[in-house]
Amino acid sequence: MTTEIIGTDAGDARITWHPANKARLVLAVSHGAGGGIEARDLRALAQTLPGHGVSVALVEQPWRVAGKKVASPPKTLDVGWRGIWPAVAGPGLPVISGGRSAGARVACRTAVELGAAAVLALSFPLHPPGRPEKSRAHELLGSGMPTLVVQGGNDPFGKPEEFPEGAYELVEVPYGDHGFAVPKKADLTQEQAVTLITDAVVKWAGSLG
Repeated sequence: MTTEIIGTDAGDARITWHPANKARLVLAVSHGAGGGIEARDLRALAQTLPGHGVSVALVEQPWRVAGKKVASPPKTLDVGWRGIWPAVAGPGLPVISGGRSAGARVACRTAVELGAAAVLALSFPLHPPGRPEKSRAHELLGSGMPTLVVQGGNDPFGKPEEFPEGAYELVEVPYGDHGFAVPKKADLTQEQAVTLITDAVVKWAGSLG
């Protein structure tokens, strides 16, 4: 694991690398507006994917590196993501553009422009909680790349059945909330829920290229 600071037009971003021994892909993945790279799904992917030929670059947006508590506006997040792209593309491998929540929106919005090989959208915020009329489906549908959505079955930002039909794959994590936490009464454990996420991404990444 190595860490590097990358200067962007939105400020300094940080990349924490979890390299694969014989990498064939890079997954660059960022956090949401309310948390960092310590999120359970991001940690699990960083631990699991390198064993399957995928190097993982956990990206912290400049607002997070600067210690701010509130995320930057979407356009500024896009600026930060563009700024880190040369570093994640540096190894010369196809790059999956990924993120959770707000980071998933960034990945979808910029995938074509940056030449991503695919998009991984974790907990895509289809709409603000309780505001289904404020749909962001156009961002997801406009990714222009092979896209995998992994969504909690009880995500207040958009349950799987709310998602429109489109050219993407969707994997549901039963009972999961926006952070993929599952209640104790669920018939799967928290560990099983996280394994469901990593298994889905490993399988999908294996189908790319």
